[in-house]
Amino acid sequence: MSVPTVVVTGLGATSPLGGTVTETWENLLAGRSGARPIDEPWVSEFELPVTFAASLTTPPAEVLSRQETKRLDPFSQYALIASREAWADAGEPEVEPERLAVSIGSGIGGIQTLLTAWESLRTKGPRRIYPLSIPMLMPNAASGTVSLHLGARAGAHTLVSACSSGAESIGYGLHLIREGLADVVVAGGSEAAIHPLPIGGFAAMQALSKRNDEPETASRPYDVTRDGFVLGEGAGIMVLESEEHAKARGARIYATLAGAGTSSDAHHMAAPEPEGAGASVAMKLAVEDAGASPSDIVHINAHATSTPAGDVAEIAAIRRAFGADAEGAAISGTKSMTGHLLGAAGALEAIFTTLAVHHRSAPPTINITELDPEVDLDIVRDEPRPLPEGPILALNNSFGFGGHNVALTFGSH
Repeated sequence: MSVPTVVVTGLGATSPLGGTVTETWENLLAGRSGARPIDEPWVSEFELPVTFAASLTTPPAEVLSRQETKRLDPFSQYALIASREAWADAGEPEVEPERLAVSIGSGIGGIQTLLTAWESLRTKGPRRIYPLSIPMLMPNAASGTVSLHLGARAGAHTLVSACSSGAESIGYGLHLIREGLADVVVAGGSEAAIHPLPIGGFAAMQALSKRNDEPETASRPYDVTRDGFVLGEGAGIMVLESEEHAKARGARIYATLAGAGTSSDAHHMAAPEPEGAGASVAMKLAVEDAGASPSDIVHINAHATSTPAGDVAEIAAIRRAFGADAEGAAISGTKSMTGHLLGAAGALEAIFTTLAVHHRSAPPTINITELDPEVDLDIVRDEPRPLPEGPILALNNSFGFGGHNVALTFGSH
């Protein structure tokens, strides 16, 4: 029995660059930053050292019903918004419930609900805790919500691997279809962590940029003056199908999801392995899984968070994985515009990689004023770059605390 080819037929997002995929992609190609000051009283109340983030452009209350916003943590709200867009974009496929799965990851889950419930307990007592707090704060709440909405019965899966959660969830969707466990999978990631505790915690780790006076330029992957990432929020969801199922219903196909690779560093809970040993394995596996060779990769959407150690470690990993062929790939660091969406980052960037292949256009990396001399590969700077005609392959990298490494390969269809 042959292994099914898996294709992407629907895309959905809510992000710091737009409330839809189209708006997000247009602003990405235009090189616009989604970073802005946080307009919340808790910034001054807690005297936070970082006063900006890449927050959503479209509040969920403008899209969802009042009941949905009340009963869902923001990370589940974002997932539902993006999933509805992706499902509609795919043409609302007719599929048996037992052949439809959901795979949506999150790095942190319902942290806003958790902390709100704790505050209610601390100040008002247990009787004042909102009765739905537990199902709202669960990390699997987003996948459960979407499965309920779509009637998906082939599993509501939740992969938690920090900042690679969304990408790993998409890779899991690939395996579900290949193994014959589903015909259609709604896959991606969601995160809603713009809150004083995550900001204070990441700042204490020296992980966040402190460019409070110029947030639009704070995320600057590969620049010598980079000083940390910009916290972002949102969701990215894609509809995956077996090619046979998609063609049978006449679906529009964006790209193939050609391969996935995972590995772990076993090096440090937060710091990347400096030589890129583990990350390079994930990349190699993703390319091999696609039945390709490193020379076939024309574009890489890099993890590129804008941290001093992480950016150069990824460049080392790309060189280690591809050798001389690394110089032939156009590399984009899109977190320079979106900020870092944590568990949703890999999913949103998988959408960017899909669209880069579909539209033959590699997005720019902004805010590079002086390129780090250790970054000796081809970085797409300031303006989008056309990608070659004919069959092409692109790679999406996602890495997470705990040493998680995920790479996905997307191909033209």
